[in-house]
Amino acid sequence: MLKIKLARFGKRGQPHYRFVITKDRSKRDSNYIESIGHYAPTQNPKVLVLDLEKYDEWLKKGAQPTDTVAGLAKRVASGNPFPEKPKKPSRKALAKAANKAEEKVAETETTTDKGSEGSEEQTKQAETKNEQKEIKEETTEEKVE
Repeated sequence: MLKIKLARFGKRGQPHYRFVITKDRSKRDSNYIESIGHYAPTQNPKVLVLDLEKYDEWLKKGAQPTDTVAGLAKRVASGNPFPEKPKKPSRKALAKAANKAEEKVAETETTTDKGSEGSEEQTKQAETKNEQKEIKEETTEEKVE
């Protein structure tokens, strides 16, 4: 039985793999029948080249891909093997956005308070909310440091 495997090449700590057709009982880096592509996971950007026509031919002949090879073949077939992951905003950016939002809220509260005469209870509630926000800010700043 034939297998489509990844054979490891390259220096220690810098692996490069070849997609190879070999007998199922052979060792990982032993002789192979044919090489149909290569994969360099440590390069930046990662390199993944696979001849899909030859891959399909060998599948029709009865060669069985390993799980890893099958997954990489799906990535190549999709057209974008390594899509970029969306970047998460940093803690500083999140803190700045929170401060801006609080400033907008504070501005709207001051403009609404000036326009209407509120009761003492409403002003006390607003003060307690502001105090709670300040406490949360202090705790988040301590965590960031």
